[in-house]
Amino acid sequence: MVPPTGDGGSPAPIDRPILEFLQTRLQATRQVSEAVITDASGHLGLQVVFASSYYPAPVDDATLTVRWYTNDDFTIHYREVHSEHTWECRWDQHPNPHNTRDHVHPPPTAPTPGDDDSWPTDHRDVLQLVLDEVEDRIAVLWDE
Repeated sequence: MVPPTGDGGSPAPIDRPILEFLQTRLQATRQVSEAVITDASGHLGLQVVFASSYYPAPVDDATLTVRWYTNDDFTIHYREVHSEHTWECRWDQHPNPHNTRDHVHPPPTAPTPGDDDSWPTDHRDVLQLVLDEVEDRIAVLWDE
């Protein structure tokens, strides 16, 4: 096995054109207040901040972090900050010792190991799957 580069998520480099595509798509929605490609802590990724008006008052902040690699490995981390707790989950496709290549770290704490799963092969379909799950979560928040 080739040792991972960058953030340890994959042995491949980040696919910046995919991040730019996702950034453009997400910036075009009302739900997103900001989508920026950053190099936070030496880890290139897309940082998405959801519009606060999209969430009920108990949610202080909601973000999505996307890292997509040139071999189509990825990690997508959704996080909500509430005054007294954090709710998060993560969708991953990369080699690791704790799960199959495709797996999810389920909410509310995104524990490791996660649950084995399978994902679409196209980045647009993966993003749609994640956004659909975020929409379902937001609907639950508004019903509480």
